[in-house]
Amino acid sequence: MDLTPLIRPYFVKIARRTDCWGDSGKDVQLAQLRSLLSRASGCEVGRRYGFSELAKMKNPYAGFCQRVPMCEYEQLRADVMRMIRGEKDVLWRGRCRNFAQSSGTSGGKSKYIPVTEDSLRRCHYKGAADSVAHYLRANPHSRLFSGKGLVLGGSFANELHLDSGSARVGDLSATLIDRINPLANLFRVPDKRTALLSDWSVKLPALVAASKDAHVTNISGVPSWFLTVAKEIIKAKGVETLSEAWPDLEVFFHGGISFEPYREEYRRLTDSSKMHFLENYNASEGFFAVQNNPEDESMLLTIDNDIFYEFIKVGAGDAQPVPLWELEKGAVYEMLISSSNGLWRYHTGDTVRVYEVSPVKIKVAGRTRCFINAFGEELMEENAERAISAVCSQTGASVVNYTAAPVFAEGNRKGRHQWLVEWGKRPADTLRFSTLLDEELRRLNSDYDAKRTGTIFLDPPEIVDIPAGVFNSWLHSVGNGKLGGQRKIPRLSNDRKIADAVLGILCRLDFSDLEKQ
Repeated sequence: MDLTPLIRPYFVKIARRTDCWGDSGKDVQLAQLRSLLSRASGCEVGRRYGFSELAKMKNPYAGFCQRVPMCEYEQLRADVMRMIRGEKDVLWRGRCRNFAQSSGTSGGKSKYIPVTEDSLRRCHYKGAADSVAHYLRANPHSRLFSGKGLVLGGSFANELHLDSGSARVGDLSATLIDRINPLANLFRVPDKRTALLSDWSVKLPALVAASKDAHVTNISGVPSWFLTVAKEIIKAKGVETLSEAWPDLEVFFHGGISFEPYREEYRRLTDSSKMHFLENYNASEGFFAVQNNPEDESMLLTIDNDIFYEFIKVGAGDAQPVPLWELEKGAVYEMLISSSNGLWRYHTGDTVRVYEVSPVKIKVAGRTRCFINAFGEELMEENAERAISAVCSQTGASVVNYTAAPVFAEGNRKGRHQWLVEWGKRPADTLRFSTLLDEELRRLNSDYDAKRTGTIFLDPPEIVDIPAGVFNSWLHSVGNGKLGGQRKIPRLSNDRKIADAVLGILCRLDFSDLEKQ
């Protein structure tokens, strides 16, 4: 039975509310700021900075900037740990019972982002509904609710030693699955117990068994992790493509990392005549943007989701944050948020490129700390993703995972970039792939091009083939003994810590193989 015709009008109405954002973006955002300040006025941070007074102002933004300092996670860690231990009214009203564990900082292996009741309802679930709403609006013949969605989630495995009955800490996706309206389980696989398993060596076969014969119409998750699941489904069904396994599959809602390196592989595995790929910008800190137009890969910034946004222009020296209504088209900004999860003027660590300003449409440019500038080349994650995608298209190759790091000058050799690559489909000529990658990076990045000119400062890049499973072994080694939810391989590093750790695993595997011979 297809329930889509009955449900679709509700979602289309949700999508239509965004039509006025081009004219009312400033008003919507100021209303969000006033609401946040008012609801947090009674907690510690609200009393400290006088939120109650700010909330009564017609335009509270100027006073908000003057009173509330920008902050990194380490400045919040002590307060967040108090919240995990059960203290209430600290960074947000009431007690927070859920926390999303994500990649750490210099002060600790992991960050723990509060997932309050307000942020769960007004941001995370609302963002997921927005994604479905825009998809259904753009696809009137969709049969999305004729079957089920396979949502790839994480677990509550964490590095803390918590008392029974205290706060729950784990991947954001685990909280979303755990707290979802039970009615949604009618349209979802696998069951909650399987979805929340922490050990992927157990979870993966259980997930395949639960979903391979289900009537799946849509899938959601991080592209790199879902590719592993997709190939296991194909193997279990004895078919060549995912669309053969699930004939009514019509859309992949993806996010977490750039889709570009994986686009060709997913196209190969699905029926292009009916498959859609829609990107979401969802993170532990919030659900920020959705792709509202299938023909436009930029995403609509969601501005009524209990988040007030600020932006710091990248490469502009000591640039001060600006609000949404002062953005410049084409510029790249670091994004700051103030939200109902208790993060105030918080550096997300993400950079975005602005494609439209009325309404605001963006694409993720990368991480503020994910780059290589060991030789003055200023290679950014955005450059790497676009270059890898372009060269895969030229060579027919596909990439499952990769990371790149500098190799510093030694002896008669100049410095260079070393790319560790796990192939989905290996190119016929890896050396040609490397040459094309170099050319594409030079085209995309003038600083890199300058350092490569005449091979005076920087040698050509080097590619190292990484067998399947090595990157997962590295994730396992840094994930408290578990592969965990959907942790991501950092694409670029300005040092060799990650690259050397991955190569160390590779060497141990090679040594083991030699011993067996």
